[in-house]
Amino acid sequence: MKHVPDATADPRFESDNTVDRVGVDGLLSELDEYAVEQALQLKEGTDEEVTVTALTVGPEKAADAVRKALQMGADQGVHVQDEAIAGSDAIATSLVLAKAIEKIGSVDVVLCGMASTDGAMSVVPAMLAERLGLPQVTLGSRIERKESQLAVQRDGDTATEVVIGTMPLVASVTDQSGEARYPSFKGIMAAKKKPLETYSLGDLGVDSGEVGLSVAWSAVEETTERPPRTAGEIVKDEDGSGATALVEFLASKKFI
Repeated sequence: MKHVPDATADPRFESDNTVDRVGVDGLLSELDEYAVEQALQLKEGTDEEVTVTALTVGPEKAADAVRKALQMGADQGVHVQDEAIAGSDAIATSLVLAKAIEKIGSVDVVLCGMASTDGAMSVVPAMLAERLGLPQVTLGSRIERKESQLAVQRDGDTATEVVIGTMPLVASVTDQSGEARYPSFKGIMAAKKKPLETYSLGDLGVDSGEVGLSVAWSAVEETTERPPRTAGEIVKDEDGSGATALVEFLASKKFI
């Protein structure tokens, strides 16, 4: 899961054009909340002993994303924090996540949101599967466990398919998978007693030269503040010419 800048706040960038993740309020990526929800439902749907672990990578404030998952019902949390990680691209992020998952131990399902709400690249789940050597099923709108397999429904524009994957596997879910629950007061209080471990790159055996902006395969070269909105053009139909004026306006913008 990812701790992302609050979309309602004014985004800011550091001098190296990376996102300011310290000076702007952040929260658990909404799309990752669906993954947490599906993980909790998988746990609640079995009599087996299941542990849901919330994992994130980021600066100190990223731990708040893990705490939100713990409040929703996750059993334990892991936060990978290391200054060298700042500015990492998806490739480096997937490396750190994969190493953290290996350190956590044997897993049955790695559940991710379909994308983060800031970068929106949708590639980390597939990269994780490759690094972990696991099968992957992405963009699931519904998941259901069937013994040692996971049935993942994927909705396309013209058809729906159900892909069966044998666990362990990596899966990502969309915002159609089911509304994420709100933390209850009981859940918020219980979360304070749940374990939240912090790993460094050294704990994961990752060299600091493998992560960070200096080795990123892609980087933002320049950011420009969006110009302020201007007043819209009002089309009035006072003499019967309104329809024509509206068509001409839409045509000028190449909407028709």
